[in-house]
Amino acid sequence: MCMLSDPSVKYKPYTPLKLIDRQWPSKTLDKVPIWLSTDLRDGNQALATPMTVEQKRFFFDCLLKCGFKEIEISYPAASDTDFGFTRGLIEQEKIPDDVWIQVLTPAREDLIRRTLEAVAGAKHVIIHMYNATCRMFREVVFKNSKEETVALAVKHTKLIAQLTDEYSQKYGTNFKYEYSPETFTQTEPEFALEICEAVKTAWGKAGCGEDRIIFNLPATVEIAPPNHYADQIENFCRHISEREKIIVSLHPHNDRGTAIAAAELACMAGADRVEGCIFGNGERTGNVDLVNLALNLYTQGIHPKLDFSDIQACIDIVNQCNDLPIHPRHPYAGELVFTAFSGSHQDAIKKGFEAQARRHDEARAKGEPLIWDMPYLPIDPLDIGCDYEAVIRVNSQSGKGGIAYLIKTHLGLDMPRRMQVVFYKVIQDISDREAREMTVDDITTAFRTSYHLGGPKYDGRLALRSFKISDESVADPIDQTPYEDDEAPDERRHFDGTISVDGVLRVIHGDGNGPLSALLDALKTHLDIDFSIHEYVEHTIGDGQNAKAASYVEIVDAKREPGQRQEGWWGAGLDTDIAGSGLRAVVSAVNNAISNRKLPELKLTVGFNVRSGQADVASVILNTLQLGLPRRLQLHFFEIVQRASPDGVIGYDALTALFKKTYGFTMRDLPLLLQKFTMEHLGEGEVRAINALMFINGQETLATGEGNGPLSAVLAALAPYHDGTLTVREYSEHSIGVGAGVKAASYVELVHTTSVDGLSKRATCWGADIDEDISMSGVKALLNAVALHVPLRIKNPNRSAA
Repeated sequence: MCMLSDPSVKYKPYTPLKLIDRQWPSKTLDKVPIWLSTDLRDGNQALATPMTVEQKRFFFDCLLKCGFKEIEISYPAASDTDFGFTRGLIEQEKIPDDVWIQVLTPAREDLIRRTLEAVAGAKHVIIHMYNATCRMFREVVFKNSKEETVALAVKHTKLIAQLTDEYSQKYGTNFKYEYSPETFTQTEPEFALEICEAVKTAWGKAGCGEDRIIFNLPATVEIAPPNHYADQIENFCRHISEREKIIVSLHPHNDRGTAIAAAELACMAGADRVEGCIFGNGERTGNVDLVNLALNLYTQGIHPKLDFSDIQACIDIVNQCNDLPIHPRHPYAGELVFTAFSGSHQDAIKKGFEAQARRHDEARAKGEPLIWDMPYLPIDPLDIGCDYEAVIRVNSQSGKGGIAYLIKTHLGLDMPRRMQVVFYKVIQDISDREAREMTVDDITTAFRTSYHLGGPKYDGRLALRSFKISDESVADPIDQTPYEDDEAPDERRHFDGTISVDGVLRVIHGDGNGPLSALLDALKTHLDIDFSIHEYVEHTIGDGQNAKAASYVEIVDAKREPGQRQEGWWGAGLDTDIAGSGLRAVVSAVNNAISNRKLPELKLTVGFNVRSGQADVASVILNTLQLGLPRRLQLHFFEIVQRASPDGVIGYDALTALFKKTYGFTMRDLPLLLQKFTMEHLGEGEVRAINALMFINGQETLATGEGNGPLSAVLAALAPYHDGTLTVREYSEHSIGVGAGVKAASYVELVHTTSVDGLSKRATCWGADIDEDISMSGVKALLNAVALHVPLRIKNPNRSAA
């Protein structure tokens, strides 16, 4: 069976109430109703697995924390569990003095007496009796006439009046009486008034203030629009006698999905009280949601006298005790209610936060209230214990504004608008490719990865390791024309820095009219990377000692034609120094521009009019081999490099190879190699004796010698195998690495003195090497110097090793 083409043959519309001159449409909600939570009774009976006593006590405590002063706790006559729960609260004194508990009973004498037994000894109790009054229940369910229905209500109201008097006298309990003409909205309006008038007379104790009788008028089943319920309530309030002695209470259900609207309109129509459940639990589609109603008032500037400052705690209670989830779109409480995925919504929220911050600053300065006025957010999530974490979430429908808001919120980076467009495409591509929502972590990680921000983990092919910016006056020294009083000579900036290129450290230099252009000049000179700045934006993050500078740079191809439109590449930088953040932003942008492009080999210019000095050469060796060359060795090697570079240019790899070849560093194919040796002290002094097995010009030789230390002992052992004398002029050492992998690097400069035609001739030579043992690294460096620069011979073949 499917939906009928003409539903009128099966369903009848509701009958509108002919209410002349209705007043409620022109009213506004300006007062807070009395709230009654029926979570423990009406809500509990709707659960597939009713709450245990422990769960009900847990829920009861939660309701108290929220500020409820009237709580329907049970239907005591229905089960021993409800009866025992009621007695437990009373006997264990769990009910605060200012809280009224309410208990439900049908119009049956035995059940009424059992209900009064359950509340014996309590301080404040509302006895809630009901019987169904609509035509269907009278004729079909109970087969009672109107008169019999009224008589049933009157008889049992009188019994309750009698019993409450007795219990008040015996236990000192204060009682209120609530009567519900169940199925009120389906009951003839005049009959609902008739039976309530009869009940009020039978009760006989209705007065003003705390003595008012409660008439609870339930929409047991919601069968009409909310305006109809408001009409029914206004009609009841107009025609019931002694209105000042009556509390008109609402109990809307949500069968048509309009319980909230029905309750609000009915309050405008004159109701004083609302019964419901937090988050709308209840039979079928549930009771009216008291959290929703209360926070609706709150957003109109009216405190509801309920406290949902920690709404998540209430959600947790409902999840744990009712075993019911809260829908992600549930007003105020759902996981997604403060979330915008739409790009236009996100942009509006971002702009709204920015505008509100400025507005609040102005209001704060004037001592005025900080009014909340935000697109798409009727309440400040902070007021109910939420945060702004999920206000903007990103999927394939999201826009640049929302993404920019998240980056600003979580990284403190306020991207320029054109950069927002570029990064938005990055996120869209990821979202489309993976077909899922992008989390905050996804977005911030994508930003760090795209712009190489956040430490070595996110480094691109180029990474700035260190830099120095210095001023350089460029006034022509020949032009001595004096400057005007308000004019100063132009200044240029010189960039010296170390940059990692594909994992290898390089030293680069450049000049420009500012730090950024000087860096771009250095990249052009050393890496043939030629870009110019198209846009530069900066701002600070934080203040005081913790302040940082954030910079954003867009670069374009420097070779583009004037006026030619060209897409640029963006970069971002963060540093405590404004110049540093700008330089890092340039490197970030260059990384995006070069992508996987092959870069030329880095080279040094060491010829005439050189741009690279000995410090640059030494830096290359430091970066590639981790060797900190002594000053004299730097000068020596720079001269070697110049002689080895007739065209004045040498590549970094060639430079490193030349160093190894010149100083025998880690080379094992030299004419002098040490196989093994022993070193011992002689007597009690510092004299050392060495016994060494060496290869000299390919022949294994045993050499011995003595000296004041390892190096002088080795020189003594080598003395028979060369002409002249060798002495140590300079020795230097340092460690490489840390911990178990540390090694020693040693540098030795020797003076070789020989006699030629009776004249003394001196020559110097250097050697360098490393070893795990510091003494061995010095010996190896000395042997390298000898092997490469001192002619050796086998002087006494008889002493060769067998």
